[in-house]
Amino acid sequence: MTTSSAAPTSPPPSAAERAYRLTKAKILSGEVPGGHLLAEGDIAAELGISRTPVHEAFLRLDTEGLLAVAPRRGAAVVPMAPDEARDVLEMREAVERSTARRALAHGRPAGAVIEELRAHVERQRAAAAQGDVDAFATADSAFHGVLVRASRNQTAVQFMGLLRDRQLRLMYQHLHVGPQEVAAALAEHEAMLAAVEQGDADAYCDLLHDHVRRHRGIL
Repeated sequence: MTTSSAAPTSPPPSAAERAYRLTKAKILSGEVPGGHLLAEGDIAAELGISRTPVHEAFLRLDTEGLLAVAPRRGAAVVPMAPDEARDVLEMREAVERSTARRALAHGRPAGAVIEELRAHVERQRAAAAQGDVDAFATADSAFHGVLVRASRNQTAVQFMGLLRDRQLRLMYQHLHVGPQEVAAALAEHEAMLAAVEQGDADAYCDLLHDHVRRHRGIL
C-alpha cells in the first residue's frame, strides 16, 4: 500500500510579521500619508495583538526608511522627497530600457512572455473597470517586471527588487491623482504590449520613456 504525503505548509506569519506587512501596506498605498503619526496601539488593536510585536515591526520599517520612530511619540511616516522620487524613476527607466533591449534583441520574444504581459494588461483592464486601485497597481508592477526577467539579467532583477517598494509607493501616488491616470496608464501599457508583440525594441523604449516622463510630470 502506498501512502501520499501532503505538501509541507508554511507556518503562519508571526505577530511581528503581520504588523510589519499591515503597516507597510498602509504606507505604500498612501492610506497613511507622509508626515502622519502612527501609534503602536492602533495597529495592535487592529490586529488583536500586543504592542511589543508592533514596536518590533516599526523598528524594522525605520531601518527601511519608511518610518521615523521617536521614543514616546510614536512613529512618523517618512514622506518621499521629490529628489528621491525622481531618482527612483530615473533608475527604473534605465534598467527597464536596458533589459527590454536585451529581451527583444531577436525580435518578438517567446510566446510565454507575451501571454504573461497580456494577462497583466487584462487584469489592469478589469481592475480599472471595477475602480480597484490596489489590483491595478499590483498588475502594473507585475507588467513592468516581465521583460526585466525575460532579459535573464539577474543583476537587473535584483536591483529592481530593491526599488520595488519605492516604485509601488510612487505608483499609488500616481494612480490616486484621478481616474484619468488609471485610464492613461492602461492605454500606455496596451501600446507597450503591442510593441513587444511586434518585437520592436525602439518603439517599446520610446513608449516607456513617455510613460515615465508623464509620471515625473505629476510629482
